[in-house]
Amino acid sequence: MTATAALLAASASASEVPVFKSPDGRFSIDALEALGRVSSPVVSPDGKTVLFGISYENLAENNANNDLYTLSVAGKDAQPVRITDTPKSEGGAVWYAGGSRIAFVYPDAEGQPQMWTMKADGTDRVQASEHPGGIAGFLLSPDEKNIVVIGNVKYSRNAGDIYPDLPKATGRVIDDLMYKHWDEWVTEIPHPFVGKFDGSKVSGLADIMADEPFEAPMKPFGGVESFAWSPDSKSLVYVSRKKTGLEYAVSTNSDLYLYDLESGSTRNLTEGMMGYDTAPAFSPDGNYLAWLSMEHDGYESDKNRLFILDTRTSEKRDLTTEWDYSIDEFAWAPDGASIYFIAPKGGVIPVFNIALKDCAVKQLTDEVADFTTLSPAGKNQVVTMRHSMLRPNELMLITLNGKKAPTVKPLTDINGYIFAQLDMPTVEKRMVPTTDGKEMVTWVVYPPKFDANKKYPALLYCQGGPQSPVSQFWSYRWNLALMGAEGYIVIAPNRRGLPGFGTEWNEQISKDYPGQNMQDYLSAVDDMKRESYIDPARIGATGASYGGFSIYYLAGIHNHRFAALLAHAGIFNIETQYLETEEMWFANWDMGGAYWEKDNAVAQRTFANSPHRMVDKWDTPIMISHGELDYRILASQGMAAFNAAKLRGIPAEMVIFPDENHWILKPQNAVLWQRLFFRWFDKWLKPEKN
Repeated sequence: MTATAALLAASASASEVPVFKSPDGRFSIDALEALGRVSSPVVSPDGKTVLFGISYENLAENNANNDLYTLSVAGKDAQPVRITDTPKSEGGAVWYAGGSRIAFVYPDAEGQPQMWTMKADGTDRVQASEHPGGIAGFLLSPDEKNIVVIGNVKYSRNAGDIYPDLPKATGRVIDDLMYKHWDEWVTEIPHPFVGKFDGSKVSGLADIMADEPFEAPMKPFGGVESFAWSPDSKSLVYVSRKKTGLEYAVSTNSDLYLYDLESGSTRNLTEGMMGYDTAPAFSPDGNYLAWLSMEHDGYESDKNRLFILDTRTSEKRDLTTEWDYSIDEFAWAPDGASIYFIAPKGGVIPVFNIALKDCAVKQLTDEVADFTTLSPAGKNQVVTMRHSMLRPNELMLITLNGKKAPTVKPLTDINGYIFAQLDMPTVEKRMVPTTDGKEMVTWVVYPPKFDANKKYPALLYCQGGPQSPVSQFWSYRWNLALMGAEGYIVIAPNRRGLPGFGTEWNEQISKDYPGQNMQDYLSAVDDMKRESYIDPARIGATGASYGGFSIYYLAGIHNHRFAALLAHAGIFNIETQYLETEEMWFANWDMGGAYWEKDNAVAQRTFANSPHRMVDKWDTPIMISHGELDYRILASQGMAAFNAAKLRGIPAEMVIFPDENHWILKPQNAVLWQRLFFRWFDKWLKPEKN
């Protein structure tokens, strides 16, 4: 039986945990798909137990299933206890009733997601909500008597709304922008519904934004982190961008709104703050409200500042004025005197702590790893998750030790038995000189049993975003360890336009897509080519989204550095992209304006350097991948690039996924994509296999 067949057999039931046995000790596509995916740790009220999820992909059924587990935080050599074993995924799980019960989201008999509750051991499951259409999440008030749930309300019109005698007509009637978003036609939008909770049942849910045509939380990624109950449970803060149509499409100006339960009144807390304001969280004593705030309207990758509002004086203060990095997420320390946060810095994503009194920042972790999610566990501890390019998420416990260095203790090793079977690649940090006299952090992944006396093919990894960090990230699609295990040296530069190296470095890419960051890519390749163990005739390049754009652009300027290319979901024609995309603020900020603005020198430079204008210089085999449900960058961009390559007589291959969006998410599609990825690069970079 092959490894894939064994994995399919092991995952025949959605509730079974697949068992993987490596046939050859190599990190493979099958090993990647067999890994348990740890998520969403939440510490119990007494700080002694952590609740979390583990999901496994089910290749046979082409889906994934998430079950819930608990684990003692303090117990020595404690093992996770599985408390759900169901055919569908539990999500959004939280403790309540002093930690004796758990509330979570799970489908009802009709398949609609609703709130359920159960005892802490997983018994006594009870459906708590019956909201029409289901819910996307919930948040209990501190006294656990009130609740806010996320439910959808109708938004757009169809033909039947205008002409009732045509109920089967399928036409969408559109008269403004934002009629589509990421991977959906916008027919509904989320609203907050507030009601009562008696410990077992939810009742009296009412839309606190009734008749308002605005999203709360914001699409496409907003969830319950967009809400914050005051400690006295009398008011609710929510995030909304109260704009529609064209105004919505060109703006990132969201605000925090305070809703008073007794009066039903709503007040804007961040009026005049023009960028994204998100992730509200009250201090334990309610004296402060903290949130993440960007300064500029229309710029989604602006520095994410950590603001606090004094609820007694209404004074606002930026805690990170002197700290030149962008924050991803945060959590209040239990004493309210400081805040834990996570932020990219220097090519990794550590955990930090900042004091309210003097804004002093202390780095709590010093590892070649990334951390994500923060759940305080008592006075001096916080549960988080850690991953790297070589290992996926596992739960970790950080303990503060006064003046001594904090300690970081692993709590789980869910995938240890798999990695114990495997010979993994290695990762090295390399400082690469750039063409403008700076140094660039570049991660280099070496194959298992690397031998400097041999010659290896190499892959340049081009990051998307465009302003997403090349940190110690773990990806199930762009897995650099898997590329290394397949015999490639992977070059992953933190080129210009990435966070973690200060605001200036991050902002350089804005309005300069074809500029210094492209030279940074080439600098990284040229620097590595000097090593005797890299075969200069067998170097490829790959990337997705902005990384896909990078591939199309590099195809016209690389001057024979690359022997094969692969682009996923990339922009090929910037002019058409400007009008095809949905969030116009993105295009306006990054491209500098519209292509018809002839007096706009910045925009004209951007559009003049569109990859489609350089196809006459293409000479390298290229593979193209795209999802047809991608409304951020339409699949027609990939099709046009493929057609251009074929018309030029360049070897090309294309895979289109009719049921995928900007990401390849379905398990069997993911396996197909990985197989095609390596088939393509092996064809051109490993002649010994052909």
